[in-house]
Amino acid sequence: MKLTKKKGSLSLFFLFLLLAALVLTGCAGNTGADEGGVKKIGIIQIVEHPSLNTIREAIIAQLEQEGFKDGENIEIDYQNAQGEPSNLKTISQKFVTGEYDLIIAIATPSAQAVVGETKEIPIIFSACTDPIGAGIVTQLERPGGNVTGTSDAVSAEKIMSLALQITPEIEKIGALYNSGEANSVAVIKELKSFAQQQGLTVVDATVSNTSEVQQATLSLVGKVEAIFIPIDNTVASAMPVVAEVARQAKLPVYVGADSMVKDGGLATYGINYETLGRETGKMASRVLSGANPGEISVLTIEDVEIYINQETAEQIGIEIPEEILAEANIF
Repeated sequence: MKLTKKKGSLSLFFLFLLLAALVLTGCAGNTGADEGGVKKIGIIQIVEHPSLNTIREAIIAQLEQEGFKDGENIEIDYQNAQGEPSNLKTISQKFVTGEYDLIIAIATPSAQAVVGETKEIPIIFSACTDPIGAGIVTQLERPGGNVTGTSDAVSAEKIMSLALQITPEIEKIGALYNSGEANSVAVIKELKSFAQQQGLTVVDATVSNTSEVQQATLSLVGKVEAIFIPIDNTVASAMPVVAEVARQAKLPVYVGADSMVKDGGLATYGINYETLGRETGKMASRVLSGANPGEISVLTIEDVEIYINQETAEQIGIEIPEEILAEANIF
């Protein structure tokens, strides 16, 4: 009897050790996505247009390349505000109250909205031209807090220097932009500074929504020799409308993004938005793997290229210099 009792005690003891080991193994396995579950990622985009869509698609592709696949170990909830600021707030609040693990904000207004709603959930922004001026971060190097991302800052001086090579007769240039977009205001400020140095006059034509873009463009006809558009989400989403007015008026339109050239603008000195999206995706992957966003410096893409719409040039009667065509990406 005593021997049997002792064996039973030992069996219970080893059973206890086995259960404890299983529990510890289970806990150790929870170091993956969402502590063993699926991590929720919210993607918020201000409006539909090719540059922003390219960024979003590149982010998702890069995440998958890094091992984070939608429907497997992550769940992506993509929301588009359709250009309405009130929608940005609603979407941001949804992501915050839903306790999402990561929020990716595409374009400055999206980032501003999300940053205003949470100081805890990690935020990665993309295509924010001037994140400091927009109040998204206070510094680019190791910004601190829960936010970092990528900037699509372009040089108005570079674009206008290109414009003066293509159309040296410019004396007055129309600035078409949404004065409510901080990213656009920052670029237009640089444009005006450059114009003053070159003895050029800038004529403002501002809008607050896409329905005003056509009229604003028409208001510049007969007043300027060219139009400049920064990476403005409102105007970019209505770029074909601008291009048609400019084509009929034989006005060259210099823009801030390659997609805007593809949509009928004449030329730009800009970045590759797929590259921007890929870099944003790499940041998101690091944060999903446990990195602190505040310790990751904001990235500004340094490599810029010339983009020319040859069809637009022919339609408005402008001959692009051979030396520019030789190094340009042609649409």
